[in-house]
Amino acid sequence: MAALSHAPAVTRRAQTRLGLLLTAPVMIMVVLFFLFPMISALYYSVVDFDGIDPTPEFVGLANFKEMFTDPEVWHALRNNAIWIVIGTAAPLIVGLLMALLIWSVRSGSVLYRLAFFLPYILPGIAIGIVWGWIYDPVSGWMNRVLAGIGLDGLQRGWLGEPNTALYAVLATAIWATCGFVIVIFLSALQNVDSDLVDASRIDGANSARRLWFVILPQIMPVFLMVLTLTLVGGFSVFDIIFIMTGGGPADATNVIGTYAYTQAFQLSRIGYGTTLALLITVLAVPFAIALNRLQRRLSLQGTGA
Repeated sequence: MAALSHAPAVTRRAQTRLGLLLTAPVMIMVVLFFLFPMISALYYSVVDFDGIDPTPEFVGLANFKEMFTDPEVWHALRNNAIWIVIGTAAPLIVGLLMALLIWSVRSGSVLYRLAFFLPYILPGIAIGIVWGWIYDPVSGWMNRVLAGIGLDGLQRGWLGEPNTALYAVLATAIWATCGFVIVIFLSALQNVDSDLVDASRIDGANSARRLWFVILPQIMPVFLMVLTLTLVGGFSVFDIIFIMTGGGPADATNVIGTYAYTQAFQLSRIGYGTTLALLITVLAVPFAIALNRLQRRLSLQGTGA
């Protein structure tokens, strides 16, 4: 009897050791790629580090005070806000509409998926360079097409004028992102109950009402996932702006990411640049958490849990 009573305790200890062993790789990755970088960022945000001095001066909250009084930060945040609103709404709307059109096509859908997904898998550097050529004011296709259709008055240096540079780069990013959105929505649409769609059509619901009341509720968890990715990407955008304009002209396309890079690596103000990077995290994480929780709640409701 004693041996039998001792067996459950041994089993529990073995399960505990197995659980620790299985979770150890994940915990190590969290420490190496999240906790350690976060602690390092917090350290550099309270010192005046130039990238050389091994014992930087402690400045406390000076970097944070400068950040909140720096007019360029607010200008960059405004550009981030424009990017988040347009760069999130446009891919979602265009991607969903294109996915619905392809969904209704009975043949050639695989070819359409490959064609639309191709821009997303291209390197950001290649996309930025190619679209830089397209926007070239002298030999770029954009101005040539405008001239060819008689709209010469719309020709301009798209990346060289402060009024158009941000939106030109944003259009490039939307083009590159739409393919991903289309493919993800197409995958979600495969699980939509076609009987409900047909029933709503028989009841007289038009396309807009079928989309709003029948299709969207069924793909809402996937919709929120895509929304989260595009929204967070708007906070952390850097590469395509840096490649196409470098934040110019006259800081017209500067966002927090490019401004942080300039401060940290071009002006050797590592501490201030790190503080700006932390701002991106502080702004993006609450949105990501809220949308993730909403997505999980809708997924649980969909499974009846």
